[in-house]
Amino acid sequence: MASLTPISHSHSHSHSLLKRPNVRPPPPPSFFSSFILKDFPYSKTLSLKLPRMLTRNVVVSATTAEKPRKRYPGEAKGFVEEMRFVAMKLHTKEQAKEGEKEVKQPEERPVQRWEPSVDGYLKFLADSKLVYDTLEGIIDKAPFPSCGVTVVLLSAKSSFFFRFPASVVWSNEKNKVISLMWSASDAEFRDTGLERSEKLAKDLQWFKEQGYTIPEPSSPGVTYAEYLKELSEKDPQAFICHFYNIYFAHSAGGRMIGKKVAEKILDKKELEFYKWDGDLSQLLQNVRDKLNKVAESWTREEKNHCLEETEKSFKYSGDILRLILS
Repeated sequence: MASLTPISHSHSHSHSLLKRPNVRPPPPPSFFSSFILKDFPYSKTLSLKLPRMLTRNVVVSATTAEKPRKRYPGEAKGFVEEMRFVAMKLHTKEQAKEGEKEVKQPEERPVQRWEPSVDGYLKFLADSKLVYDTLEGIIDKAPFPSCGVTVVLLSAKSSFFFRFPASVVWSNEKNKVISLMWSASDAEFRDTGLERSEKLAKDLQWFKEQGYTIPEPSSPGVTYAEYLKELSEKDPQAFICHFYNIYFAHSAGGRMIGKKVAEKILDKKELEFYKWDGDLSQLLQNVRDKLNKVAESWTREEKNHCLEETEKSFKYSGDILRLILS
């Protein structure tokens, strides 16, 4: 049996064996260095109170730095610019200088060549109101964003960081990854000043007072409203895509269409649908900032998924716009 022999303090060589190696790993944050996430249920949020001084993401990783990846068009300016870039390409050349789409549908022709009718316009307004009612109802019912900080543990061995705040939990069984991702609640987009539902209600009431019969929402509006409900429950990235395109398209091309249609069939009357309380450019910028903040925490795959939804957004909106010419 091996024996333990006392080491004399007079032997410098032996004494050096007691010294700690001068190599220390970077210390993890002290408040949760031993924290391990296990069996987290989906969509549950974990909040920890942290010192006020901690305001930025912290990254500690033993892995090597990733190779620089390609930059997506508009990415340097924020994700909203990426969404705008994709949306512009889905316009025709007549609609936008960046447009690449060929004219195939009647509503894709220059507005000057449209032949709208009041009945068709009322169908468009009724279906639009249903879509805005649905969209704004989803936002109004959303819980307020959680406060606090959520921990994200990518690997118990090598990497962890924080997101502020968090509302989504997911796991990758293949890579044994457990993560709480930052995701702003839909409540972030409440009372932005871009809401259109009440404005449309006033317009439809005006038409009713002029003796017109207000139609019930038709298939295009009903189909789109149901799709938005579905996305809000299971696909936040796709929902954000529609949110962006509905409001921003109306504030740009939508206004131009409203003006041209009013010149042809409404004796140039400007509807409430095309009016905003306050500075529209500032209202839009406020929402851009919020959208960019939300997307900061998305993975590249999630951002791409959002961008890929743009074509569907255009299709649903186009189906409703086409009602003007019916």
